[in-house]
Amino acid sequence: MFLAKAFGRRFFAAAAARSKQYSTTTTAAAGSQGHNPLQEFFEVDRTPDDEKPVVYGRSWKASELRLKSWDDLQKLWYVLLKEKNMLMTQRQMLHAQNLRFPHPERLPKVRKSMCRIKHVLTERAIEEPDARRSAEMKRMINAL
Repeated sequence: MFLAKAFGRRFFAAAAARSKQYSTTTTAAAGSQGHNPLQEFFEVDRTPDDEKPVVYGRSWKASELRLKSWDDLQKLWYVLLKEKNMLMTQRQMLHAQNLRFPHPERLPKVRKSMCRIKHVLTERAIEEPDARRSAEMKRMINAL
């Protein structure tokens, strides 16, 4: 995407100067390539040579989520949250330029998956026999 490259360069250049000031260990840990945290808000561009259509996955089913542990669900929640933030950033950037947001069906899939994670965690909190622990779990779920 041209806009992601154009905006990305401007944002990345400004953030690169700041990130060098704040973290010297990040560049040592990342190797020769510096990692800019703002890059996580933009999707990796596809080259025009790619002729295969992009196929995106489906939302998570509640039955699949019930099989996962609390820690796995928490990790998945934050992966989905990053994806949602990236999609919303991209959508807002393109909207400001009066351009069409490609594959708008991705955002509802992410939101639906996040809603299902909360539902599964709430089911687990309700089934918890200890009332104090159940209330604590519900507070944590509502904070998501």
